[in-house]
Amino acid sequence: MTDPALKRHDLKERIMAEPDVILEDPDLMRALLSADAQRMGDNIVDLRGLAMDRLQARLGRLEDTHRSVIAAAYENLAGTNQVHRAVLSLLEPHDFAAFMHNLGGEVASLLQVDAIRLVLETDEATPDPALAALDEVLSIVPRGRIDTLIGTPNGLPARKVTLQAVQKHTAPIYGEAAPYIASEALLRLEFGEARLPGLMALGAEDASQFTPNQGTDLLSFFAKVVERAILRWIV
Repeated sequence: MTDPALKRHDLKERIMAEPDVILEDPDLMRALLSADAQRMGDNIVDLRGLAMDRLQARLGRLEDTHRSVIAAAYENLAGTNQVHRAVLSLLEPHDFAAFMHNLGGEVASLLQVDAIRLVLETDEATPDPALAALDEVLSIVPRGRIDTLIGTPNGLPARKVTLQAVQKHTAPIYGEAAPYIASEALLRLEFGEARLPGLMALGAEDASQFTPNQGTDLLSFFAKVVERAILRWIV
């Protein structure tokens, strides 16, 4: 049998040779502090143990925060790249029909949305028949309809981007896809003081894809690009 004294001496030698092994191991440090507290008894306040617990709790919170910040940074970078690819695709078509086809196809795929609709206002009683062929993506509505869709309060500046669960009065925008759309991003488009506004509606089946607490900087940028792209064909 191994001599207990010899065994303890061997263990001591190993610890003295590599003390960092224990100091860097939270489980070993916790076990040592617990044994020390038991040796001192219940009537002794172990300030070292309390300090260690607090430091470990603080370290845990810092690690959680660090992971959250890193995850948010990666998500933001991914979103930026996603919008940039959509913008490049948006600028490729050379006529309005191709632009609309690309909007409902490749751009929708790049933005990972299930439906895209462009809504334009008009004062004409009978819209241009050529636009009727684009009704899968394009909707022509009377003047003032866009403010109603976005829900702009009287006297307040219009919001550039609105993120929300799909509303009863906005659902019809998406046509046949309406029953499946759960959340939406409404991007107000401005084409100049002498022109009526427009609206880009991005619809998603995922209810959490667009929520009011999300940032809107990238979508605001995307809306400005859409405005400039459409101005190429607005007379």
